[in-house]
Amino acid sequence: MPRRNVYLLLAALAVSLVCYHKADSANRNRYGSMFETFTTALGEIRDKHLYPVDERKLFEGAMRGMVDQLDPYSGYAGEDETREFHESLGQEFGGIGIEVSWNDKNNSLTVLSPIVGTPAYEKGMMSGDQILKINGESTEGFTLHDAVRRLRGKPGELVRITVAREGEKVPRELEIRRAVINVDTVLGDRRNPDGSWNFTLEQAPDVGYVRITQFGEKTVDEIKKALVSLKALKVKGLILDVRGNPGGLLSAAHEICDLFVKEGVIVSVKDREENEHQRYEATGEAAYPDLLLVVLVNHFSASASEIVAACLQDHKRAIVVGERSWGKGTVQTPIELEKGKSLLRLTIAGFWRPSGKNIHRRPNDTDDDVWGVIPSPGFEVKLDEKQELEIAKLRRQRDILPRPGDKPTTETPGLTDPVIEKALEYLRQEAGAGPAEAAKAA
Repeated sequence: MPRRNVYLLLAALAVSLVCYHKADSANRNRYGSMFETFTTALGEIRDKHLYPVDERKLFEGAMRGMVDQLDPYSGYAGEDETREFHESLGQEFGGIGIEVSWNDKNNSLTVLSPIVGTPAYEKGMMSGDQILKINGESTEGFTLHDAVRRLRGKPGELVRITVAREGEKVPRELEIRRAVINVDTVLGDRRNPDGSWNFTLEQAPDVGYVRITQFGEKTVDEIKKALVSLKALKVKGLILDVRGNPGGLLSAAHEICDLFVKEGVIVSVKDREENEHQRYEATGEAAYPDLLLVVLVNHFSASASEIVAACLQDHKRAIVVGERSWGKGTVQTPIELEKGKSLLRLTIAGFWRPSGKNIHRRPNDTDDDVWGVIPSPGFEVKLDEKQELEIAKLRRQRDILPRPGDKPTTETPGLTDPVIEKALEYLRQEAGAGPAEAAKAA
């Protein structure tokens, strides 16, 4: 290397070291007394408290207390929560492949549904199975978190499950080897006999119906596959249901909008001074620029789901049906701490719609202020708590993988989803007689 370059590198290193020491010194001057106070308090608690203390718990409690002063969406995650956070966005984890819930009727941990193709599915676990023991430990008194922690683990390890099944006097003992479990975030209206999703509405077979439960790393690929299957069926319209969707990856929301929007801004990201430092735009490669769309939202639709609904509404690519969304329009960046052992989720910016309107509901905002996504004029459908519970229960039943020989669960007589019916009303008007005839036939 030429001597001149060596001198330049040494000079740059010297400047970097000076800057580092200045920054470190500034931090010490600013926070030094606070650090000393914290360590003093920690030492006093450790040495003098009546009962032995777990210093790790004290540390994590202090971290949570500090971050809780910021905003509702910033947060600190310890080791277990950090792993669960990554699993949620990555849509995969080590486990046996079942959805579980606590059954209040018989006071037992119960399998809602096995996931198709997983170890639990291959071993014959069925919906309704009661899990009595996990690795010899009784599940009596377990919380769902207790059960999930014991069922999940390193792929390849064996888990011993004791299950009771209706109609069988003797519990079954199953040895199931954990594997990497993939979790779908794009669901249909109901299950096909083979366990796959049917992405058309039962009461209107020429209308596509896609539910997005969250925006993860594989969500875009999943929805592309669903759309390809619907294109082959020549559906006349698509209902995109993001009700109850808490959000997820901004990149996934951007790519999904890009499937339907030919040009223009999808979402802008602004800092606390409302200076735009990032803008997501359509690439011009929309695969479905003319597909008739309806987006369903409710008061639990948040973050990335609001980005999608707002973008499609502002570009006049879709009408929005349902209730006003949550109003969570802030960006959280994950900052790894302790070499990835723990995690700081820090709010650093806000989302803004293509129209330039704000999405986020600030602490002092009222219903008259601009925030969230409001249904299109004439398409607001408010549900009371009883309706929401009934529809959620029905949807849960339709999501369950049928036992061998059972027929898939269909609509409960006399119970319909008014939000979907309102969406269908629009599609019948815009798309012609197809959906109406299908509805009459049903």
